[in-house]
Amino acid sequence: MMKRLTIILIGILDCGLLFAQKDKKYVQEGNKLYGQKKYAEAEERYRKSLEQSKVSVPGNFNLGDAFYRQKKYDDAVKQFTEIAGDAKDKTLKAGAYHNLGNTLLESKKLKESVEAYKQALINNPKDEETRYNLAYAMEKLKQQENKDKNKDKNKNKDKSKDKDKDKQDKDKQDQDKKNKDENKKDQDKKDNKNNRDKKNQQQDGQSPQPDKLSKEDAERMLEALKNEEKNTQDKLKKKKAGNVKGRIEKDW
Repeated sequence: MMKRLTIILIGILDCGLLFAQKDKKYVQEGNKLYGQKKYAEAEERYRKSLEQSKVSVPGNFNLGDAFYRQKKYDDAVKQFTEIAGDAKDKTLKAGAYHNLGNTLLESKKLKESVEAYKQALINNPKDEETRYNLAYAMEKLKQQENKDKNKDKNKNKDKSKDKDKDKQDKDKQDQDKKNKDENKKDQDKKDNKNNRDKKNQQQDGQSPQPDKLSKEDAERMLEALKNEEKNTQDKLKKKKAGNVKGRIEKDW
């Protein structure tokens, strides 16, 4: 659906209102400049018409149009809102709400523009231009709401991902700490065992135990004992032999 935002411009004879000749002149000049797309100059002429008559309907209404064309949307919203609120004529009120809806739509205020178009149709149900713009604004509003909904959904999804990642990071940190503690315990046990073994080795070097005597050492000790016993026996035999020889009597 293409946008066709038609701005209503009130001519001199619209609404059947009478106003001073100077007002008429400035409004005519303003409308001519407006038609030439010289909106700043048109604004200046409409303001001059209001200096002559503050209640000039064409001057006020078309000044709002000049604001709109210059993208002075805040000024245009204020102008059309005041006209819509003060107008007694339904056609004028519908026109003000129509232009207000266009201004709000350009300002991306979609909900407000929809309400303005609805008010325009209440006052002029046969205005097909307003009906078209209302359908367009409602479609844009629906698209914006769906976009916001998806944005919130993705935001919540991202939050959930971040939460899961934080949990995974915490679990990893806890597991790393647990592994580190277990490795430290294992290392402490290993160090304690090494210290005990080293201490036992030092004690063994200082005080050899009998059960640590090697087989070769034992055999050498036995052999030494045998030799010592043999030497002792030999000495005894020699001593006995000496004693016998001394007791032999002389044969006369």
